Amino acid sequence: MNKRLQNLNIPVFQTDLLEWYYLNKRDLPWRREKNPYRTWVSEIMLQQTKVDTVIPYFNRFMEKYPTVYDLAQADEQDVLKSWEGLGYYSRARNLQTAVREVVDTYNGEIPNSEKELASLKGVGPYTKGAILSIAFDQPIPAVDGNVLRVFSRILKIEDDVAKQSTKKEIEQYVGEIISHKDPSSFNQAIMDLGAMICTPKKPTCMFCPVMEHCQAFQHGIQEQLPIKKKAKKQKIKQYIVLLIKNDQGEYIIEKRSEQGLLANLWQFPMVPLEEVGLNQIEQWMYDKYGIELQIESDCGNLKHTFSHIIWKMDIKKANTSQKSLNKDSLTFISKEGIVNYPFPVSHQKMMQFL
Repeated sequence: MNKRLQNLNIPVFQTDLLEWYYLNKRDLPWRREKNPYRTWVSEIMLQQTKVDTVIPYFNRFMEKYPTVYDLAQADEQDVLKSWEGLGYYSRARNLQTAVREVVDTYNGEIPNSEKELASLKGVGPYTKGAILSIAFDQPIPAVDGNVLRVFSRILKIEDDVAKQSTKKEIEQYVGEIISHKDPSSFNQAIMDLGAMICTPKKPTCMFCPVMEHCQAFQHGIQEQLPIKKKAKKQKIKQYIVLLIKNDQGEYIIEKRSEQGLLANLWQFPMVPLEEVGLNQIEQWMYDKYGIELQIESDCGNLKHTFSHIIWKMDIKKANTSQKSLNKDSLTFISKEGIVNYPFPVSHQKMMQFL
């Protein structure tokens, strides 16, 4: 470790970074008061999601669930509805599970110890470090993709940052470099530096407050770092999605499983084409759901991309004369009532065809 850090004047690096941050920090709603719950919610929302997208969701979420008690007592379907459109819905479910544990086990006080915080559902090393440093002023690293990029350049680390060993190594370096006087600002400064200056492509090095400390800049390889192996190619899954209406003008919607992708969200029934031929759809729906239907017309098609999978969906209108359904996961709902249910983005886009 010392070999990597021997070319870095840590006290001067800290000073240069923090002075820049105090003058240039972004005005973000979760920064306006030091509150561990607000920090926690914001960090969970910011995983895999851009700041500009998160801000309105965060403001609405905090208005609806201002304390851990409000979130703990909320109905999960309401929480998922508040999260609708943010994606990665397991984040919302894990957050609520963890908040309930905070209420039950810690009397509503978010723990400020590494061990207790890390034991909560959905709190990984990054989230733990962010909460402890930002809300509790503890000098704990919070290393996400932004931080990996910044320090791979500053320390000229040419190993694959997708590897767990490299992440662990950088986390140890940040633990050595972090300011003990103001760890909260230090970690947020690195976040802002990565978002505003040390960007993935074409970093604006001439405006960087720590440019003279950056070994990648000195060697002219800042745009080649970080080194990250390409992710596996996404698997494609093809579906027919059915907008099934009965004689009362109600549509059939289905609640997804409690486990796996988009758990507990609602959708229009989906037929997997890798299992079912186009001329077997009506029979398959009867065998699986007990629904007698007639396919009427094509509406169009949509594609939705997840991190590991791509859904290609052909949407069709269908009619049924049934008034009741014999599966708990299914319900009839009016077109107006559908808005009260949490749907993933892929199915929200289908509302235009109702």
